[in-house]
Amino acid sequence: MSQTIIQDVESAQLKKDLPVLHPGDTVDVHYRIVEGDKERIQVFSGVVISVKGAGINQMVTVRRIVANEGVERVFPVHSPRVAKVEVKRGAHVRRAKLYYLRDRVGKRRRLRDAKRGLEGATAPEATPESAAAPAGVAAEPTAQKSA
Repeated sequence: MSQTIIQDVESAQLKKDLPVLHPGDTVDVHYRIVEGDKERIQVFSGVVISVKGAGINQMVTVRRIVANEGVERVFPVHSPRVAKVEVKRGAHVRRAKLYYLRDRVGKRRRLRDAKRGLEGATAPEATPESAAAPAGVAAEPTAQKSA
């Protein structure tokens, strides 16, 4: 009973216009900042190194380099303070958490682009039957040995 009430309240607060975020994506997070009675939007650009939680509790850790110093910020994705999240480009990564980027400096910090080198992975594979016999020739049945 109480769990369904909590789910109803949370589902009403979820944002519908968010892109799917993956580790390695380069994103721009537009964050509302309140200074006194004024409000402005500040853009935080960086690489997603971690995605945690689900639903209303989803958190994204974004890392960027400012004046040769790494800066990480954790954003609650469905917060009313987050105005917009834009995915600039994706990267091909093989980990769910990219904490190893903290130790990298210079060109080693770059991630491989998701579009580069993955064209062959989407090609349809040939079936074993079509590869064994040329077109127009029926395959011969294999004879079994009798013992």
